[in-house]
Order: sequence, then structure tokens, then C-alpha cells
Amino acid sequence: MHIVSKVLIGLVAIIHSYILVFEMFLWESRGPKVFTSFAPDLFAPTKVLAANQGLYNGFLAAGLFWALFFIKDVSWKRNVACFFLACVAVAGLYGAMTASMNIIFVQTVPAVLALLSVTLLKPRQP
Repeated sequence: MHIVSKVLIGLVAIIHSYILVFEMFLWESRGPKVFTSFAPDLFAPTKVLAANQGLYNGFLAAGLFWALFFIKDVSWKRNVACFFLACVAVAGLYGAMTASMNIIFVQTVPAVLALLSVTLLKPRQP
């Protein structure tokens, strides 16, 4: 896999690791500062729902880390990375349509760039 692809996949995995922490542990403290269009009184009652979303984001990050560090077969690594990046891109589109348009820049754009790099860039031959 090309180094650019690895860096972009790592970036998307780190973003989703942060989203896990944000939604599972910081929802009531940081949430109102990030999602300013939501009524502040919505954060406490939606804490469990946000934690559930955070867990799913953690699964996306785990899949990307798995592809990046633990899969040795090049084709398998590429396929797993493409699957999880596509999942992130779709989740970002849905989030942009339903929660905040900024999500498209935080999730979808990095995932699509990583997906393009995985599919278009050829690794250097040793």
C-alpha cells in the first residue's frame, strides 16, 4: 500500500477514535460546544444514544487499524480498508444530512480521499 494511503487511513482511524471518545465520554461536556444548533437540554437525555454511536465509530476505527497494522496480505488489506472507508464515507453523508453539514468535512472528505488513494495509487516496488 502506498505511504499516502497509509497516512490517510491512519488519519481517518484517529478521527473515528476521537469520535468514539467524544460520543461515549464527552457528549455532555463537549457536545453542546460542537453541536450548537441542538438545544442544550437534549444532551443529557441522549447520552446513551450518543454512546451507542460512539461505539459504532470505534468499530470503524478498529477495522481501519486492523487493515493498516495487522493484515499482511496486500489484496486483503486493500479490500478491508476500502470496505471500512466506504462505511465511514456513507456514515458521514448520512450524518451531514441529519445532524450537521460539518460532518461531511470531518468524516466523508477524509474517507473519500483515503479511498481514492487506496484505489488509485500504486505502492512503490522494493
